This record gives sequence, structure tokens and C-alpha cells, in this order.
Amino acid sequence: MVTSNQPPAEMDDERLRERLAADLIRARDRTKQLTDVDDTELTHQHSPLMSPLVWDLAHIGNQEELWLLRDVAGRDPLLPETVDQLYDAFQYPRKDRPKLPLLEAGPSRQYVDGVRNKVLDVLERIPLNGRPLLNRGFAFGMIVQHEQQHDETMLATHQLRTGEALLSAPRPPRASTKNLPPEVLVPGGPFTMGTDVEPWALDNERPAHAVDVPAFFIDTTPVTNRAYRDFVEAGGYDDARWWHPAGWAYRQQTGLSAPQFWNREGSTWTRRVFGSTEPLHDDQPVVHVNWYEADAYARWAGRRLPTEEEWEKAARFDPVSGRSRRFPWGDEEPSAEHANLGQRHLEPAEVGAYPAGRSALGVHQLMGDVWEWTSSTFNGYDGFRAWPYREYSEVFFGHDHRVLRGGSFGSDPSAVRATFRNWDYPIRRQIFSGFRCARDLTPAERDV
Repeated sequence: MVTSNQPPAEMDDERLRERLAADLIRARDRTKQLTDVDDTELTHQHSPLMSPLVWDLAHIGNQEELWLLRDVAGRDPLLPETVDQLYDAFQYPRKDRPKLPLLEAGPSRQYVDGVRNKVLDVLERIPLNGRPLLNRGFAFGMIVQHEQQHDETMLATHQLRTGEALLSAPRPPRASTKNLPPEVLVPGGPFTMGTDVEPWALDNERPAHAVDVPAFFIDTTPVTNRAYRDFVEAGGYDDARWWHPAGWAYRQQTGLSAPQFWNREGSTWTRRVFGSTEPLHDDQPVVHVNWYEADAYARWAGRRLPTEEEWEKAARFDPVSGRSRRFPWGDEEPSAEHANLGQRHLEPAEVGAYPAGRSALGVHQLMGDVWEWTSSTFNGYDGFRAWPYREYSEVFFGHDHRVLRGGSFGSDPSAVRATFRNWDYPIRRQIFSGFRCARDLTPAERDV
């Protein structure tokens, strides 16, 4: 497999094909790990919030066939086209998918294997230029990202299921950097947000554009379990002062009292992690909180959630060169020293565990560990153009969704970068979501 940190845009065609094949194979290896369960587990719906694993599996194959075999290569459908409707994410809500005449476990596995074999054959022969969809291997990179995104969705399904653990991984590293400052000053002024040069960037990351961001402070690390527990034990869930009105209504309706999967046993807090119950790790970022919970904590702490622009400036801006980096640490591809990505571990690492991944401004763990809620709603940048299809981004624009940034321990490096934008409803917390806070400068600080 290709292990070079060279960006795809700088690879010659031979190395680009090797890179794409390696990424496709790595994604499929992960898909197989997540679906290496008996047929009952594969076809059972573990939560109405999630599809049965078998739906995600066949959906991965169906999207790969639609884009890489039918569109790119002009091949005929492998199955009756009525199958396409079953695996169209917009046709049926997740809660209704078990009622559909889905492919059974065995045929689903055969289908995705058959598609992949043909795709690898196409990749060996087709020109990686001449069409926008093929330039620098975009269509193949898009499918790699799609599969890895569904792998993270299936990982969330594993977390929601009951019963003994089916997945295992080594523990994440302990903190190697102690006594970090609580916050970092991000200087005011313009920076370049978004991208025009990342070859596999998706439409909502484009175009690159200048944004002038006033100076602000941002937390050096994500908010930890210890800090969030203080909010819980101070009665934060019972005080309407801290909550967005819609969040307070949702909290009253649902009875939320702590992050999902937390449980109190006397004076001790525990957390369920993929089928195992363990003590709460104080120094890990809090995970499985929704936007309303994150916003309420920030208000209680006298702070706020950062805007999407602020988050990206903290992650990308290099005050020495004035340029925006690909990743917080620089332009090289993520490694195990930079961030907790790729399902190497099944939980966040302690804050301070990845000093090599800090940004030029000194902000830690902006990539991996937990998706970070921002205060921003999801919309296109000025000059946005839906491509190659509206349903990836444009249909979600508006005030219903909040933006998350940075990726989680369940996100693959191929599917995250410092320009990558995720979004979800503010009530969602089955995702691997956490947050960090920000604040404006005081008048005295502005006068310095």
C-alpha cells in the first residue's frame, strides 16, 4: 500500500492509482470488520436512529456501482434498477428501512464484492483526467470518502447496540503534554477559508475565500469529561438559563440529564463503550453530546461555541507565513502521531496526547478524537456550486443543521481535513460529537 505523505494533487498517474487502490482496499477492510457479524446481527435494527448494518453495506456497494461502474465506466447495472431505490438514502427514513425488501446478508456481501472487483479493474485502465469527475481521481476519492463515512455510521451503530462487545482496539495514548494553557489567542485579521486546490474536497468546502475574523480566544483542547461533569453536578441540566429555548424544550421532553451512555452509580460515573462499562476517564474529551448540550455548557462556563470561521482559522492559520495549512500541523497527511483517527482506538485520547498535531497557534487535538460542534448553521460559501450532485450538500442548507468540524476517532484520514465540513441536527448525540469553547476579548484585552 502507498504510505507516502505526498498529497494526491502532486502524484503522477501511477502513484495516484496506487494511492486510490490502497484507499479503496483500506476502506473495504474496515467495512468487512464492521460487518463481520452473524446474519441476525447484520440484519437487525439496533436503533430507529440507524439503519440495519446490512443496509449500509449494500448502500456502499450501490453508490460505488452508480458512480464508478455506470457513470464513469458506462457499464450496465449488476442488479435490477429497482434495487437502486431501496438504497437511495432520500427515499426511505432509517426507521423504515428494515421493512424494505432488502438484499439478504449473503447476497449483500456478494454484491459489494462483485462491484469492487470490477471497480479495481476500471481503475487500472481509465484515464484520470479529461473529465471533471475523473480529474486527479476525484470520483474514486469521493467513493473512498463515502465508504469511510458510512463506516463511521456503522461504528456508531455498534455503540448503540446492546449485548457484549463485538469490536476491540488498543487503548488510546495517555497525555504526553501536561499543564497546557486553558486557551489560545487567535489574532484578528483575514485568512483563507475553504479550498480550491484539494483534489478530493467536496463541494461544500469550495471555493477558497478570504474571511476577516476578529481576534478571539479558543480552548486549547476539547472540553473534558471532568469539566463537563462539573456542569452536570452543578445542576446545569436543570437550569433553563443556560439553554437555547429549543434545547430546553427538548431537554424537558426527553429528560436528558447527562451525555449519552453516562451512568451514575452512587458518587461514581461510568460510561458504556461498545458493549463494555468502564469508569469515566476524566481527561478524555466528552463525547456523545448534542449541540444544545454543548451550547448550554458554554453559556454556563461564561463562554460560547466558536463559529465555523473561527474554528477553521484556529486550525489552519499560520501567523508566520500568513497562509492556511491543509491540516493543523502542516500540509503532510495525518499519521498516528498527529491525531486519533481511523478507528485505531475506540474512544477519544486524553487531552495533550498529540502534541505533534497542534496547530501553528498552539491549539491541540483539532483533528480526531471528537467531532466539534460550532455555533454555525450549514450553508454554502459565496460562489458555492453543487457538484457532482445536489443531494450531497445543497439540500441540507438552512437553519436546521449545525456544523461540526475536525473528525473523530471513528473518522478515516481520507474523509477529514481542516476544510472538511460535517453537519447534523442539533439534537443528535449518537454521533461521536464533543466541542470546545471560545470567547471574545474583553475591552481591556482589546486595548493591549
